[in-house]
Amino acid sequence: MSSTLAESLSSTVEESITRLAAFEPSTFPVVSVYLNTEPDQHGRTPDVVPYLHREFKALARTFMRSSPKLHSFERDAERVLSYAAEKIDPAAHGVAIFACWGAEEFFEAIQLTTPFVTNHVSADNQPHLYGLAEVDERYPLYAAVLADTNTACIYVFGLGQVIGAEQVRGRKVHRVKVGGWSQARYQRRAVNAHHEHAKEVIEHLARIVREDKISHIILAGDQVVIPLLQEQLPLEMIPMVEVMKIDIHAPEKDVLAATLATLQHQEGRTAIEKVEQLLQQYRGRKLAVVGPEETLDAMVNGQVEELLISGGMEPIQALLKEETPDTMNEKTASSGFRQAPMPDLLVTRAKQTGATVTIIEDPALLEAVGGVGAFLRWRD
Repeated sequence: MSSTLAESLSSTVEESITRLAAFEPSTFPVVSVYLNTEPDQHGRTPDVVPYLHREFKALARTFMRSSPKLHSFERDAERVLSYAAEKIDPAAHGVAIFACWGAEEFFEAIQLTTPFVTNHVSADNQPHLYGLAEVDERYPLYAAVLADTNTACIYVFGLGQVIGAEQVRGRKVHRVKVGGWSQARYQRRAVNAHHEHAKEVIEHLARIVREDKISHIILAGDQVVIPLLQEQLPLEMIPMVEVMKIDIHAPEKDVLAATLATLQHQEGRTAIEKVEQLLQQYRGRKLAVVGPEETLDAMVNGQVEELLISGGMEPIQALLKEETPDTMNEKTASSGFRQAPMPDLLVTRAKQTGATVTIIEDPALLEAVGGVGAFLRWRD
């Protein structure tokens, strides 16, 4: 795999997750680093370099002296430390870095305006993707439409920031002062203009949804335009829509905060429904599994359609049979097996097999079944 370096603030992690999931298991250690660089209450940005030094020193002891794997790891540690000291944007609140010198000097850095929950450093034979999947779930890509009968603004938000905005202006209808037929004609023209405006707004929205692969939409506006917009929605977009109240002239940051809160609340309700459906399916021995071991087995077999994993799932170590040895500890490596945290194994496998990943933010919902379960494509 060729070397990759992405240094600008990212507005989506979907492509990065897909690319990293395709990383072939390596006999060299792949370093995965997650850093929370969000300023504290006094505006001070944390110094992550001392933390990285400690973690790298601890991991370096697990490799045999003078081995090619140790050499690769040490080069990666140098590159990550240099990047952390010199290239993190002050606006970045979360930074993810993946490196493997032994795999064609691979290096990828992702800087986000949203923070990761905790700092994390690991060395495995593939990138650890759970942290990226979690932030992608918490700050989804979505569109918000703020409209009245004459104007509309379509925002696209992702990872807690504005990705783009598009204005749509309708045809103004000038009021006449005479009554009778003239007034009736004015009313008809006004109604037609409002319908045309709503149609144009939804046409723009449909194009954005298609091009940006958006699956969540929020509509906000006055009581006249919302029903008109809903009438124009294509059938496939109707399930994506949530309606809310917000001042259409509100500042961009307030629109982001309000719409994201609404979306996350809706996602919370959906999570409860999904978990209940999962448990019902499992109790009926239908297309569902629960628990870490059963879920991982189904994932390895390519049976999983959608993975449900708790945001608070313990990073228990799992042993997975693979063609490459464990790269973390050469002294105890067993050829053909890989040991890694269960959440990362599950998320990586899900991305590799085209399964959907849903992070359940409330850990209590999946606590009784070990924090994880899955809907299946088929059952043995």
